[in-house]
Amino acid sequence: QVQLVESGGGLVQPGGSLRLSCAASGSLFSFYVMGWYRQAPGKQREFVSIITKGGSTNYLDAVKGQFTISRDNAKNTVNLQMNSLKPEDTAVYYCSAKTVVGEYWGQGTQVSVSS
Repeated sequence: QVQLVESGGGLVQPGGSLRLSCAASGSLFSFYVMGWYRQAPGKQREFVSIITKGGSTNYLDAVKGQFTISRDNAKNTVNLQMNSLKPEDTAVYYCSAKTVVGEYWGQGTQVSVSS
């Protein structure tokens, strides 16, 4: 069982920045493929970004150059730096961990972009 706890969400004006963090339990964090997903009101959950155990990354086309994912294996955390935020980035953001025994999700953190 892997427990994930997100933090860092909030209300920000368009053009602002937020940094989301996800803390994971377990001693095998460095082996997990970590990801961020989001779900806007009335929409399905969508992929945002992923980082492998080796540090390779991938992004939703809409956030390339805007968001940066990173991980700190010593602290069991994965971060999502979000810059130049737009109203369409408003969503609940979820952290995920893919392990050899399954995929785990955090409870989500709300990001609202509005003036």
